[in-house]
Amino acid sequence: MAFAECRASTHRENTMEHIVTLHTELPANEAWALAQLLKRIGFSDCRALAEDEAQAYRMLHAAELVRRALAEAGCAPR
Repeated sequence: MAFAECRASTHRENTMEHIVTLHTELPANEAWALAQLLKRIGFSDCRALAEDEAQAYRMLHAAELVRRALAEAGCAPR
């Protein structure tokens, strides 16, 4: 799915959404830094950047999914 398709599908709340699967390789230090960010980011951070409260909650949910994947790969800061 191209970026334009992904962006367009995020605005169709009442339709079946496409699933976007990510596969990437990161240097260990960048993966660890991303895991640290995702551990520390909160609702207020997302809300400040989101269009509305619903989008902020979607951001948090997506961040949590990425955080879990990093933890499963061995990047789980305490």
